[in-house]
Amino acid sequence: MKKIINLSLIVFFTAIVSSCGDSGKKKSESLSDKKAELQKLKTEKDNLDEKIIALQKDIAKQDTSAAVMAKPKLVALTPVKTEDFKHYLDLQGSVDAKNISYITPSGQPGQIKAIYVKQGDKVHKGQLILRLDDAVARENVNAVKQQLGSVEAQLGLAKSVYQRQSNLWAQHIGTEVQLLQAKTNVETLQNQLKAIQAQVAAAQEQANQSNVYSNVNGTVDDITAHVGETFNGNPLAGGYIKIVNDTDLKITVTVPENYAGKVTKGTKVIVKMPDINKTFNSEISFISEAIGSTTRGFTAEIKVPKGMDLRPNQIAQVNILDYTAPNSIAVPVNTLQTGENGKFVLVAAKEGDKMVAKKRDVVIGQLYGDNIEIKSGLQPGDQLITDGFQGLFDGQPITTTAQ
Repeated sequence: MKKIINLSLIVFFTAIVSSCGDSGKKKSESLSDKKAELQKLKTEKDNLDEKIIALQKDIAKQDTSAAVMAKPKLVALTPVKTEDFKHYLDLQGSVDAKNISYITPSGQPGQIKAIYVKQGDKVHKGQLILRLDDAVARENVNAVKQQLGSVEAQLGLAKSVYQRQSNLWAQHIGTEVQLLQAKTNVETLQNQLKAIQAQVAAAQEQANQSNVYSNVNGTVDDITAHVGETFNGNPLAGGYIKIVNDTDLKITVTVPENYAGKVTKGTKVIVKMPDINKTFNSEISFISEAIGSTTRGFTAEIKVPKGMDLRPNQIAQVNILDYTAPNSIAVPVNTLQTGENGKFVLVAAKEGDKMVAKKRDVVIGQLYGDNIEIKSGLQPGDQLITDGFQGLFDGQPITTTAQ
């Protein structure tokens, strides 16, 4: 009896599980069918929309009354006008100084004893920048000065002896040889004195070379030298002090080599300084002759007007004028469309008392920013459709006021 009941329960639960599985399967199949049906309807709708648009075009061309009955589409118009179209080569440059000086000692390298400036200080030509160890030079000066004092004392004695010998000779006392010897001794000591005085001046000059002065007016841009180090001023061989003349600045930029025929000395440029929100017009003042082997470009320098308050190494956005078309027509590039015959735009035209869209095939030129040059196909005064042109067809009624 128990076996029969257990068997019945097993059959019952198996039927339930099987029923649930079939139900889930049916639900899954139902969802897939719905998705497939939806995609089918969307495809049919797209096909119908294309056929409707094609029929509307044909009807509008053949039956003007149908065009009149069609609801005009809301658009925005912009009158076409002529202006100078300019194309710029947009590059990134940086501020550089025309005069950069690395301070060097006028004599031999020496150990730094003191530095009197810091980065960012304004300095003038002749200002003391740092002092080197001058102990040996000062000892040399003192030694030469001692020799000078000894010779000066000897010369004073020799002059006194010569004067006495002259007085005795005038009284016919002594010999002429004694007088000549005294005179020669004075002359010899005078020559020694001159030589030692020259040595003193040279030793003093050498000692003064321990004081290092600025040779330009400018700003201390960088200091890598430190007290206690040997200083020679060479930026490639030790510590240095870099002074920049920030009153005479330039913009440097690398121009790709394929623009070598378009960018020349005197080419107009617009320079934008994004960090300080300043813009100025200038021109290229220098073009390098060589093409960089790694950059594949040439260097151009641009004059910076006085009073711009720029700093070396600031980033600059450089717009180099490489193409100008006077009295030309330009339109927003987003209004340009592509058809079977090439590029075209849509303009508004009067047909009776209604306004309709008209297709204009155009020949395009240069593109810069959001505008593109139109070489032919439009005339000044044409009303260009600049908004609402999507989906418009030739001859479709349009309006500029909401209905």
